[in-house]
Amino acid sequence: MHAANAWWILPIVCLFCFVDGFLPLLPSETLLVALAVVAAGTGVPNLYLLILAGAAGAIAGDQIAYRLGRRIGTERFAWMRRERTRRLFDFAGRELNVRGAMLIFTARYVPIGRVVVNLSSGATGFSYRRFTLLDIAGSLTWASYSVAIGVAAGAWFHENKLLGIAISVCLAIVMGYLIDKVSHAVLVRLGRRGTNQPDPFATDPAAMVGLRRTVRVPAVAQEGGVTPTGGS
Repeated sequence: MHAANAWWILPIVCLFCFVDGFLPLLPSETLLVALAVVAAGTGVPNLYLLILAGAAGAIAGDQIAYRLGRRIGTERFAWMRRERTRRLFDFAGRELNVRGAMLIFTARYVPIGRVVVNLSSGATGFSYRRFTLLDIAGSLTWASYSVAIGVAAGAWFHENKLLGIAISVCLAIVMGYLIDKVSHAVLVRLGRRGTNQPDPFATDPAAMVGLRRTVRVPAVAQEGGVTPTGGS
């Protein structure tokens, strides 16, 4: 609480949120929430500057993660190849192609989820411009949401700021968990709905005949008994 009025606190917030964008050591919303609890009772640090510092650090960190994903992919390190992490990367890679905006925006609220989605965005070649615009919007709302939780808790527990900090940090973690579960359920349901499209070859046999006519099997492949994988 004494450090909240120090000149270096906002740069620390920015750095903390920056690192959390590509290396999730500790959820950065915990620092935003804790400082917001203090600010609710003392007026320092300035809440608007706190939001901007958190959002700026988050955006910069997410940019690093995007570029790392583009450069090294999602299988370079051992933690990326763990079964659970691999499933997260596979899920993010699939959903980015069909619901990228929703995934990038909501993943910012989930500590591990945002790193996975940021790396996957770069690895899959997701539009950099679109990623940046969505990330800016998501980071600003995420920082505002984190500060708002702290302000609310600070108002409720203005006589005991330490209790307010503890409760607000727990609330932020629980909210992040719930957002993760709800967004995952929505994405899965939308994905299942998208796979229930009618098969044009099942409803129109002529389409399959037309497709077969477009395939030209090279003579060498026919003689060698090789089954071609495609045609032109």
